[in-house]
Amino acid sequence: MIELTGKQKKHLRGLGQKLEAQTTVGKEGITDSVTKNISDLLDKRELIKVRLTGPSGEARKEIAPALAETLQAECISLVGRTVVLYRPNPDIKPSHKINING
Repeated sequence: MIELTGKQKKHLRGLGQKLEAQTTVGKEGITDSVTKNISDLLDKRELIKVRLTGPSGEARKEIAPALAETLQAECISLVGRTVVLYRPNPDIKPSHKINING
């Protein structure tokens, strides 16, 4: 797992608010294809927003951290049906790298 400070998480939450949801986790939950799709998106963008359309309120609270753990990412925020995930990629171009220190 990634160790982020409170200040870094706050900065990433701010960046995440401006994002559009790139993918959706439906009623089937975390499938292999969903996991691969989200992993590919994290490799390209480092910070993504995912819409959780299928699960109910309590299930979303369990799915978001499980998804982050499966992807070795950090769950930055979970608001309603939207989760923001962050996973640094050392191989990404410097111009596309997310500056986590604001």
